[in-house]
Amino acid sequence: MVGFSIFFALGVWLLQQQAALPDLRWAVLLIILLVPLRLPRQIIWQRIFHIFILFTLAACSGFFYAAWVAQYRLADELPAAWQGRDITLIGIVAEMPRQHERGLGFKFDVERNLTDSAYVPQHILLSTYNSAAEPILPVHAGERWQLTVRLKQPHGTSNPYNFDFEAWVLEQNLRATGYVYGKGDNRRIDDQVAAGYFVEVIREAVRTHFQQVLGQLPYAGVLSALAIGDQGSIPAEQWQVFTRTGVNHLMSISGLHITMLSGMAFSLVYWLWRRSVYLTLWLPARKAAALAGLLAALVYALISGYGIPAQRTVYMLGTVAAALWLSRNIAPSQLLAVALMVVLLFDPWAVISPGFWLSFGAVGLIFFITANRLGQRHWLIEYCRIQWAMSIGLIPPLLAMFQQISLVAPIANAFAIPLVSFVVVPLSLLGAILPFDWLLHLAHQAMSMCMVALVWLNSMPDAVWTQHAPPVWSIAVGMTGVLWLLLPRGFPSRWVGGILLLPMFLIQPAAPAPGSLRLTVFDVGQGLAVAAQTHKHALLYDTGPAFNSEANSGNRILVPALKGMGIAQLDSLMLTHNDSDHTGGALSVMQAIPVLLLSTSLPDDSPILRQAVKTRRCSDGQSWDWDGVHFELLHPALASYAEEKIINNDLGCVLRISNGKNSVLLTADIEKNAERRLLELHPDKLDSTMLVVPHHGSKTSSTTAFVAAVHPRYAVFTSGYRNRFGHPKEEVVERYHAAGSELLRSDEDGAILVEMEGEHLHVERYRKTHTRYWQAAFSTKPQ
Repeated sequence: MVGFSIFFALGVWLLQQQAALPDLRWAVLLIILLVPLRLPRQIIWQRIFHIFILFTLAACSGFFYAAWVAQYRLADELPAAWQGRDITLIGIVAEMPRQHERGLGFKFDVERNLTDSAYVPQHILLSTYNSAAEPILPVHAGERWQLTVRLKQPHGTSNPYNFDFEAWVLEQNLRATGYVYGKGDNRRIDDQVAAGYFVEVIREAVRTHFQQVLGQLPYAGVLSALAIGDQGSIPAEQWQVFTRTGVNHLMSISGLHITMLSGMAFSLVYWLWRRSVYLTLWLPARKAAALAGLLAALVYALISGYGIPAQRTVYMLGTVAAALWLSRNIAPSQLLAVALMVVLLFDPWAVISPGFWLSFGAVGLIFFITANRLGQRHWLIEYCRIQWAMSIGLIPPLLAMFQQISLVAPIANAFAIPLVSFVVVPLSLLGAILPFDWLLHLAHQAMSMCMVALVWLNSMPDAVWTQHAPPVWSIAVGMTGVLWLLLPRGFPSRWVGGILLLPMFLIQPAAPAPGSLRLTVFDVGQGLAVAAQTHKHALLYDTGPAFNSEANSGNRILVPALKGMGIAQLDSLMLTHNDSDHTGGALSVMQAIPVLLLSTSLPDDSPILRQAVKTRRCSDGQSWDWDGVHFELLHPALASYAEEKIINNDLGCVLRISNGKNSVLLTADIEKNAERRLLELHPDKLDSTMLVVPHHGSKTSSTTAFVAAVHPRYAVFTSGYRNRFGHPKEEVVERYHAAGSELLRSDEDGAILVEMEGEHLHVERYRKTHTRYWQAAFSTKPQ
């Protein structure tokens, strides 16, 4: 069972790496693999062959099962022709709405489509946007509404070491995203509807109760997350503390919390049931208690939103309950194997979620160090051994997925696990059920005590180890080292396991050779961010837009990518001009990565300047050489800063980077006047191999004379998918096409990765080289 489950999971994982779904008719060949399973297994080679065929069958079954589920789900899609058009729907608010800065976000289950000839997927993700002219829609879970919406096919940014939004919406079975059109005929039809949404109604009622009782208390969102899985209520700065101290797994409804509640229900029912002779004769107390524990776990998991850790725990507890009812003994490894199979049968996309690997990996490590060991240790010693195993065992997956490890996690978890699991969680649950407000205030006080210690640990200068993304082979070697280190006492040479961990830390990403340039034009939506890396130096040119007060291109896109690429320090950060789509991620980048020099045209009162160690105004004539690569600023003139009438875009810093044979011209958002100045003062320096097109392809830039002077082999347009400005404009695109340039677009191609080595230049379109089957063809033109 264990081997079959592992190879089934391997097949599911392999399917999720495919650029296109396979032809399901090939699944018929699985029947052929059933024939050798009936052959004799009397000698050793026959048994080995039988195991090989069985595991091959498991992997192929997982592969084609995941393909079948994916094909079924992808069939329900929004036609490209209906993107951005008004569609009137009747449906049900399928979850408790999540508050964002400008309105609400919620899942919507479509029941009827009132717009002729339009087709809309059954499950969509909607947002509302409040304004003075448009009333706030008071939507709540379980209500039936008529809404006028504007939708688009799921689309996210595509960059190295980043979150895949399109994979997430597919896993959530949300086949279109969009917003409620405020001027449409939007009205509530029914207050409460089908019982299938009862759990979400309860979750929203609990959240409302917590908000009313706790008000603006700082950790109200944490209690809501622990009671009903409402992780969106936890502010970003608190999440940062939890992540840096390694206790973020506790701030959601984890397997530990569900197991604890299940154990409490088991003990209570067992204690009461045994006191009734009639009940024990009708059903043994242990079986009744097992059923009660399982039901308690299931209810809590459903209230939590039924994430992967919750699913894994419920399926494992269900297997234990079934074994007890059937009077069977099941090994811990088989429990985990059953949970693994059931999770993947319900959710084949779980294998691409970090939570899947961390959840199953952590439980597997616990079983590895506790199961089938001789001797009975004191509970405190056993607890410390488990904490040690978690601290060491999760190093490889954490480095692989997040490129960081909390060095204070063992200390933080030592007090946070018992305090949160045995004090905060029970009090929060009792406060949600019982009409005693003091329970929630007591839970908040306990959480406040925990936070005092966590904040202190987070303030330590070396609380977190961050580094590059390790090579894949070093992760496999590291996991081998972990298992070697955690072998039972007495096993020879356990110290060898520590040596096997070293490659993950010591093998650095290959830096560009001297005289070479590595350029990354990030896909940040409607904005600009470009990283330039030489042999020993790195520059970041702009930082993309801010999405809201907590999320921006810096913390969501640039910091994970730069760290994954091995860029631990920026020798220069250049913020070209004072537009939010170019500076939105600056503060997040500066907080996460040391910046030696900030070069910019920002005004003197900009808050970004106050965070810089050293600043300099960028101006025409500045130049420097890094490792055989020449950097030169061509615009603006230093005198331009004193001109009152010059527009903000024309103050943009224009940077030319050259390694002698090839060059790149970065032009920010300059418009026609700045282009005219460049043509007058630097006509001999404009010719470039690659041009990042001015102002995202706006018609206010890219004059015919400028395009002819630059004459780029590659023209890169950095624009958001179906952006409201209509960038890039068709006439501008045609201008570069007529000049013979190869056109690249971040909304279609994702990040553009460029390697300049001597006379050779290699260009990679990240979305095309890392295509997955869920990234369907799309239309980029807004309608």
